[in-house]
Amino acid sequence: MARRRQAVTIKHVAADAGVSLQTVSRVINNEANVSPEMKLRVQASIDKLGYVPSIAAQRMSGSRSYLILAINDRDRTIADWRARLGADWVDQMLLGGMLKCAEHGYRLVFELVDTHSDHVERALLGAIAALQPDGIILTPPHSDNPQIVRFLGGQNIPFVRIGSKQNGVGISLSMDDEGAARAACRHLFDLGHRRIGFIAGSSEYELSQWRIDGWKAAMSEFGVSCEGLLEQGDFSYDSGEMAARRLLQRAERPSAIIASNDQMALATLEVAREQGLKVPKDLSLISFDNTPIVRFTQPPLTAIDQPIAETASLAVELIIAAKKGESASSPLSTIRAPLVERCSVCAPADRFGG
Repeated sequence: MARRRQAVTIKHVAADAGVSLQTVSRVINNEANVSPEMKLRVQASIDKLGYVPSIAAQRMSGSRSYLILAINDRDRTIADWRARLGADWVDQMLLGGMLKCAEHGYRLVFELVDTHSDHVERALLGAIAALQPDGIILTPPHSDNPQIVRFLGGQNIPFVRIGSKQNGVGISLSMDDEGAARAACRHLFDLGHRRIGFIAGSSEYELSQWRIDGWKAAMSEFGVSCEGLLEQGDFSYDSGEMAARRLLQRAERPSAIIASNDQMALATLEVAREQGLKVPKDLSLISFDNTPIVRFTQPPLTAIDQPIAETASLAVELIIAAKKGESASSPLSTIRAPLVERCSVCAPADRFGG
């Protein structure tokens, strides 16, 4: 019978590197008062021996838990999973957050909380008590929920509010939704479009208004009226379908539409087909999100790519810095959202966008 291998401990690392236990602990915890040469020396022993730091031991050694809690909306997340719609928000959150956590010896824990529950504070308190996280990442609509924000503000835990620009408690982190909508509109203007419709997302999300603002700002820059070109959706396929029908049944229909997420863009694509309109010959279409499904539609959709992984990664960095007592250089951090060009946009048949 094979003999069980003895677990490598911090004592083995200290003996191999010829340093004290305290020095190894400081290197593992990424503390500042260790020289670069000493870090390399200890890390070489860690790599050679295959030592894996214990989170439990790290938690006992100081005030940090080495856990970061990311909270997403329960109902919407479960609905997307069950519908298997190809939305990859959670995947991208885990990708960016977990990789950045690993760089700093942290772990990312993901929780679903119902933002509309009467017991939302109890749910949050239970998660905090069980995990004792060093910080919390809030995603929309939690990041705009006054009750959640107010509650976390009293917990003495750093937290990042993704998709929020509001002043006050927490660290605000934006994906430049307004700038992205403006860039999408300008791209269509450059091709000759003038009647550019916009399908907005749920008003529960602050970012929905930012996207409307960006679209309106671009239309204003080119001296074009927005009247009759804005329709309200709620990020669902059905709402996008109804909004698209209202836009495309108008006597002066738009030559291009920007949809505030992929599901509403897919609905618009289907409505256009039903009405005998070809995309992009008769109707150009731009989406927000850039989830995997838009690459496989016919035609593949031009889309604003939400940098979710990069945003989650930065959120982790901001929390770790706050835990160390380092203040953010700016009260609001912004990550740019690029436009990914595919085949759903072209110049209008009438260069004046009619």
